[in-house]
Amino acid sequence: MGTPQLTKNQSLVMGALAHSEGPMSAYTILDKLRDQGFRAPLQVYRALDKLLEYGLVHRLESLNAFVACTCPHEHEHDRGVTAFTICEGCGQVTEFHDAAIEERLSALVRAQSFKTEKTTIEIRGHCKSCAA
Repeated sequence: MGTPQLTKNQSLVMGALAHSEGPMSAYTILDKLRDQGFRAPLQVYRALDKLLEYGLVHRLESLNAFVACTCPHEHEHDRGVTAFTICEGCGQVTEFHDAAIEERLSALVRAQSFKTEKTTIEIRGHCKSCAA
């Protein structure tokens, strides 16, 4: 699947996330995009829903915030495991993928005859700089 054609609002939201220093809530995105004509949270949520569907952004459940996808491989993780480390000190979020973790989790859910829709792992702690 190639890159989807984004609407103006989707492009603006994607741009805000891609140029952000860290995760952003929908309301923070709304504040950043007011000068571009955004007036209501619903505009942001609609754009985010599509960007999530396209696999271009991720929702960090524990922060109720969103980040741009940094996966270097064109959305190979659509049905796999997406994992994040989240620094409690500076807020840095790093996305990573690990085949061994994916295989082990897949085996566990298969053993339970469970059909997985989405798997996201959020690991909270302190990055090297903040832990020093």
